[in-house]
Amino acid sequence: MNKKDKVLIIGAGLCGSLLALRLAQRGFKVEVYESRPDLRTTDISAGRSINLALSDRGLKALRLCGMEAKAREICIPMFGRLMHDTEGNTFSSNYSGRENEFINSISRGNLNAILLDEAEKHKNVQLHFNKKCEHVDIENAIAHFKDYKTKEAFSVNATVIFGGDGAGSSLRKSYVSERKFLFSYSQDYLNHGYKELEIPADISGNHQISKEHLHIWPRGDFMLIALPNMDGSFTVTLFLSYDEGEFNFENLTSEEKITQFFEKEFPDALALIPNIKEEFINNPTGPLGTIKCSPWSYQDKTLLIGDSSHAIVPFYGQGMNASFEDVFVLDEILNQDLSDWKSVFKAYQKARRHDTDAIADLAIDNFHEMKDHVANPLFKEKRIIEMNLEKAFPTEYFSKYSLVTFNEHIGYNEAMKRGRAQDKALLNLIADATVDTNLEMTKQELRVVLDKVIVETNSILEEDKIAGL
Repeated sequence: MNKKDKVLIIGAGLCGSLLALRLAQRGFKVEVYESRPDLRTTDISAGRSINLALSDRGLKALRLCGMEAKAREICIPMFGRLMHDTEGNTFSSNYSGRENEFINSISRGNLNAILLDEAEKHKNVQLHFNKKCEHVDIENAIAHFKDYKTKEAFSVNATVIFGGDGAGSSLRKSYVSERKFLFSYSQDYLNHGYKELEIPADISGNHQISKEHLHIWPRGDFMLIALPNMDGSFTVTLFLSYDEGEFNFENLTSEEKITQFFEKEFPDALALIPNIKEEFINNPTGPLGTIKCSPWSYQDKTLLIGDSSHAIVPFYGQGMNASFEDVFVLDEILNQDLSDWKSVFKAYQKARRHDTDAIADLAIDNFHEMKDHVANPLFKEKRIIEMNLEKAFPTEYFSKYSLVTFNEHIGYNEAMKRGRAQDKALLNLIADATVDTNLEMTKQELRVVLDKVIVETNSILEEDKIAGL
């Protein structure tokens, strides 16, 4: 393994472009091939989530590459969730009891563009667009492409090939078809899909609802969310079953039915979406799935990274952040000066696999929390007490959400285990009334709660350890 090695990256999305940038900064010769047109010159956002939540783990990786400041320039801070009920009433829930902890709404396209621009500044980087990878010869590290414009087929040899081409990865498909090794692969889809709509800016170009929140309309079996954009609009996403319940994507096929659905479930949102009928009918419905596989690499030739190895559902806002953290972890492995790419790939998967499995599971958990649990009185009480604990003891208590989102030095797996144990401990204390909890506790009263939560959490963690969990 040396700087003369030719590195080929399939995919110029968020993960692929950040990886290209970092490897170029390390001195490698990098070629990137992307199936889509260059998003800097062509609008290719249709059907894709156009804004995402950027948080500490993603910022950590951007900081590594010198891109944090540029990314923050195109971010909108969101300090918490704002819940909307069917009557139009709202209540807010901050993400943390500590000051200055928030997540950021950011445009996928704008972030991708600045990463491509930065990567392209390096003479050892070449970007190729409209080049679809059809198959990878993993034994010989040869990628076979088709040019979308000329329709010509061609092949590219490399020392090592990275698959950063997302959930539909051609490299991962080649792992299956080549049958060179034992490869485990699973994809699990929710019975829910998603559809994107838009709340436009007002006539002055301002946001019509609070831009400092991620808006959620939780309805038990389905939900609506909205994230702010820089132009004053909101991207609204409906998460709904394909075929279950009174309303679902299969039966919402007429303007009358669509209007009836939104008038009943989301009347305040409906008033803000003037083109609801056209957008609902014309915008695509996307699937929501989790992909897990192993191993991520083949010998010293190829490696899956980002969504190509661990695609997750979007409900923890960690998909992009996890992929960016992949680049950070890989960079740490490269710092170990291992002798060859095979050793690097094995060390990378060993360091990363448990964490990516954990965030996949956490994302499913948060799906149920966002569409249902956030409206539960017991959940609300727990959340308020958690906020108060974080505010009163900012260095001693971190909620599960804070462990995952704002503690980039803790792996997802550790955050999941501790966070779940804490949740269980606190809910048990509230439900059993073993401590006197109320929403206006003094710091002394909160200290009593915290001490009991710590003891109960450690007991649960020990039991889980004995049980092999």
